[in-house]
Amino acid sequence: MQMLTKFETKSSRVKGTAFHPKRPWILASLHNGSVQLWDYRMGTLLDRFEEHEGPVRGISFHPTQELFVSGGDDYKVKVWNYRTRRCIFTLQGHLDYVRTVYFHPEQPWIISASDDQTIRIWNWQSRQCIAVLTGHNHYVMCAQFHPTEDLVVSACLDQTVRVWDISGLRRKSAAGAQPMMSDPLSSQRMNAQGDFFNVTDVVVKFVLEGHTRGVNWATFHPTMPLILSCGDDRQVKIWRMNDSRAWEVDTCRGHYNNVNSALFHPKREFILSDSEDKTIRVWDTTRRTLLQTFRRDQDRFWCLNAHPELNLFAAGHDNGLIVFKLERERPAAAIHQNSLLYVKDSQIRLHDFTSANDAPMVSIRTAPAGQYLPPPRTMSFNPAEKAVLVTSDAEGGSYELYNLPRQFNGQVADSTQARRGAGSCAIWTGRNRFAVLDKGAQQILIKDLSNQTTKTIKPPVTVEAIFNAPGSQILLTTATSVVLFDVQTRQVISEINAAPVKYVAWSADMSTVALLCKHTITLATKQLEQLCQVHETIRIKSAVWDASGVLLYTTLNHVKFALPRGDSGIIRTIDNPVYLVRVQGGDVHCLDREGNVEVIKVDPTEFRFKLALQNRNYEEVVSIIRNSNLVGQSIIAYLQKNGYPEIALHFVRDDTARFELALECGNMDIALETAKAIDKPAYWNKFSQEALRRGHVHMVELAHQRIKAYDKLSFLYSITGNTEKLAKMQKISVMRNDLQSRLQNSLFIGDVEDRVRVLQESGQHALAYLTAKSHGLADEAEAIRAAAGVDEADIVGIEATAPPTLLVPTAPIISSTELDWPQLHVSKGIFDGKFSFGDKGAGPHPGKSRVADLATAAVDGDDTAGAWDIDDGDNMGADEGDAFGSGAAAGHGDEVDLLGDEAEAGAEGGWGSDDDGELDAEIAAEATAAAAAGFVAPQPGISELEAWSRNSPLAVDQIAAGNFEQAMKLLRDQVGIASFDALKPAFLEIYTASRSVLTTAPFASPSRIPLRRNPEDSADTSQHLPAQLYSLSSALEQLQQGYRATTTAKFDDALTLFKRLLLSLIFVSVDTTEDANEVKQLLQICRRYIIGITIELERAAAAKEEPTEDNSTRLVELAAYFTHCELRADHEKLSLRQAMNTAYKHKCFKAAGEFAQRLLELVPTPQIADKARKMVTICDRQSRDTLAINYDARNPFVICAASHSPIYRGEPAVNCPYCQATYKPEHDGQLCQVCTIAKIGAKATGLRSLASAE
Repeated sequence: MQMLTKFETKSSRVKGTAFHPKRPWILASLHNGSVQLWDYRMGTLLDRFEEHEGPVRGISFHPTQELFVSGGDDYKVKVWNYRTRRCIFTLQGHLDYVRTVYFHPEQPWIISASDDQTIRIWNWQSRQCIAVLTGHNHYVMCAQFHPTEDLVVSACLDQTVRVWDISGLRRKSAAGAQPMMSDPLSSQRMNAQGDFFNVTDVVVKFVLEGHTRGVNWATFHPTMPLILSCGDDRQVKIWRMNDSRAWEVDTCRGHYNNVNSALFHPKREFILSDSEDKTIRVWDTTRRTLLQTFRRDQDRFWCLNAHPELNLFAAGHDNGLIVFKLERERPAAAIHQNSLLYVKDSQIRLHDFTSANDAPMVSIRTAPAGQYLPPPRTMSFNPAEKAVLVTSDAEGGSYELYNLPRQFNGQVADSTQARRGAGSCAIWTGRNRFAVLDKGAQQILIKDLSNQTTKTIKPPVTVEAIFNAPGSQILLTTATSVVLFDVQTRQVISEINAAPVKYVAWSADMSTVALLCKHTITLATKQLEQLCQVHETIRIKSAVWDASGVLLYTTLNHVKFALPRGDSGIIRTIDNPVYLVRVQGGDVHCLDREGNVEVIKVDPTEFRFKLALQNRNYEEVVSIIRNSNLVGQSIIAYLQKNGYPEIALHFVRDDTARFELALECGNMDIALETAKAIDKPAYWNKFSQEALRRGHVHMVELAHQRIKAYDKLSFLYSITGNTEKLAKMQKISVMRNDLQSRLQNSLFIGDVEDRVRVLQESGQHALAYLTAKSHGLADEAEAIRAAAGVDEADIVGIEATAPPTLLVPTAPIISSTELDWPQLHVSKGIFDGKFSFGDKGAGPHPGKSRVADLATAAVDGDDTAGAWDIDDGDNMGADEGDAFGSGAAAGHGDEVDLLGDEAEAGAEGGWGSDDDGELDAEIAAEATAAAAAGFVAPQPGISELEAWSRNSPLAVDQIAAGNFEQAMKLLRDQVGIASFDALKPAFLEIYTASRSVLTTAPFASPSRIPLRRNPEDSADTSQHLPAQLYSLSSALEQLQQGYRATTTAKFDDALTLFKRLLLSLIFVSVDTTEDANEVKQLLQICRRYIIGITIELERAAAAKEEPTEDNSTRLVELAAYFTHCELRADHEKLSLRQAMNTAYKHKCFKAAGEFAQRLLELVPTPQIADKARKMVTICDRQSRDTLAINYDARNPFVICAASHSPIYRGEPAVNCPYCQATYKPEHDGQLCQVCTIAKIGAKATGLRSLASAE
């Protein structure tokens, strides 16, 4: 037996201690008048309470409330609230030192013992004394309640121990009787003749006499009818009692000075006592023999206390206190596959993890009567021979070899056949041999199954313990290191520095090892190459590896994890220490200190996520984000700290944090979105600086517009040569009456007349005259001179010079529409977008585009690669189908240019310069006539069709009203329509769908009733609009059908669907700007898919032709162009797979490798990802193209919709005004081959689908 010290303090003399029943806290009452509250797990002082005057002798926690009570030499009993850190109230009544204080386990009572020869019971709720127990005739040193019965035991220096019956007091309290003593000090004014001493409530049951000197302590056994007492006669006495009498059972002798306290061990048949002879002694309860003595050289012991639930004890001495336990509580255990072997109740038991069956196998040796046998410390299992080695600290270190029954028949095998030997450690090193460490002789003995020594090895270092290792190797631990030693060759293989190692945990494949020290875990490879170290402030108890290579370990109050690269974290909190034995998914199997097998549920998401990040397993990262709710500031801080702000961006909901993360990872789209949400100048300034640094000139312009940074905008337009917007800035400065800005803008645009006017208005007549004279404005100069009243003869210093040159900005090399810096074309990465594919809810989300919902919707089905005619088998072996997941958004609307052509009509209003409109001339004339005449005949109303035509500027509403010519004119102006043949059916459908025919009577003409879009607005004719035939919701349905046809490789059907949708978008009318943006997104998607499908159809046709070099080259080019059509992510994966296989088949290895790398960035299924990785490896080795293909992935390009060839950045191009398809210049003036209705290169204002301006 040994004293295992868990915590120790240094202070003045400790007279009393008390454990908190639940928290790892201990109270210490000191001789200097202070009360200290310690956390014995962390070793920290939590608080100090100092209100007593003089030594504090008694201290006790309440079992359930946030209270503790103290008593001291100031005669006071104080009740404290440790949460509020103050004394709640003081109980006064004792006339001398208070020795001990305790709470009743159930009743609201406090018992106190005092040198005034009395014991008092207090009701701490009413704060009154309810009983005074008299009878002792000397100092009462101790008084305690029985844990379950209505009894009190007291010890006194009158050499007696008294047992009191308080059942009457309980009955009186339960009946609600008023306490007899309303004033605690009334005891001084009352005589002993009355009922003051409550002789009917509390009576003496037994008086125990046997001590020859004063008794210092008395206590009850927690479960048995036993009493323990000790005193100045240096004896510890055991008493037994029944209902009628109490008698002495035996006496423990051995102390040679006063025994101050003693107690029963709450879980073992032990008695502990401490004395002023500087010792703590442990006695056997049954034999009353001394088992162990623990001695300190300088400190006398004054008090002893046991934890109410744990195997912990506290002893106060002259220089502080010590918290200790008497034996290790870690159950010896070994695991093999799905079975756990462990020791419990002197038996080796077998637990099956799969079935949860648990049964005893073999009984082990127990301690002889009157002796102590330490519990087993470690266990090593040999599955081949069904043999178990159990080591313990008995007899200075010993081991026992047990053979388990081959066939378990339900009976427990006897331990008489066990083989024993001396040694501090014993482990298996092979099927039929094991190693034993003789620590004293510093030898390692190799023994066989018959326990015979076959080899003796002298280790090269001083060994403290040995542990198993792979093969014929073992681990030797020293005081400062761990050595990997080969038993057969007797050589040191490697060594690693580490603090004294207590336990070792190997991974399942024996590739990594965890070395567990008291406060440190060292992770290393099987060659002892250090991976990382994890430090803890409290003790580490156990560790086990999970299948993914993460170490789970426990401290006193946490289950934690450690990754091989050093990251660690808390998984969950535990109430009591446990010892891990196995991890399977979210189930952690462990043993508690009683030897019970438990299963703790944990969430492995965090450490799986961090491990996947460290291993760059981005498929796993995306899967975790999709399927879990991984949130929290710690995760966000971790991602930001470790260089993954783009991932952290998707966990943050706060706009400010999202803004900072977006700037950090360069996601300017999200930065712009959050800047709009915050809408503060400081954020717009920061955004503009970052956008300018990254070359996003249009975003810089937008930011300056939002904060009305006029000077910065003028400078931006000046250096980019945008004279049109500079002219608008000049108009704005005029409306703002900002002379400085007007002068600056006039300099930028070279407007001398305006510069002269600004100088005149500012009073700078001399400068105005000089400017006008210098630029040849003689009339203006003469007017200025005359206005100033200066004779021309008085003006000197102006010499005739060469013809003046205006200061005009240099013409820009690049047009203003392409001011953004050129960017390399890269595929959307794994973490681009908003992880919308991880949304678990169905349907559109608030604030999210419905088009984006469809573009990121999951595709049903497990294998559609076959429909695309993708054959992986020819090149890289059999490959399973691609289970299509969701992808990134197909597109999003561009930012509206606040000073652009489309917004020109409303730009000035947006800049705070609203112009008042003029009344129509006819309306004004009629209003004037009505006012003059007093009566005007009512005018005829307008027809419904005319109201439609007046109320809407949209072509679709003009068609419904029958104004076909007006509608065609609008479409020519807006989107450059040159051929209306394809739109004729739609015109007729819209016209007929806006009317209903009602038959009234025979031979009468039917009535044609116009159908309104908003029939509820019948009073106001200005709100009348025709019913809609084409709507955004129907367009979204067509889009979904097109996606589905593309997925199933029905390209002809898909092409028809997308062309039909493209033509119908001309006639879609919406009510909000958001819906209008969605129409533009739909337009872009249709264009991309029509071009992409056309390319794919051409490739399929070319594949059927005779294979030639030109044909092969064209096949690879078309497959490559198809991957740049910006399709939905699942379709892009398929296109990349097809391009990868096509390029590889035609030995274009460089291009095939690029396609494979892009495919990996889109996170395909594991099977496809493995195929792509192999392709990358193969292509990296060859890295050449045998065909000269016209394809450069690093040079941004768009695809000509006619020739299906690339148009690289900087090359001339023309666009379709409707669908924005790009063409080479030779196609200018032709009909667009995508939409088939618009003239390529025609000037147009842009499609309008919003009926009313917002």
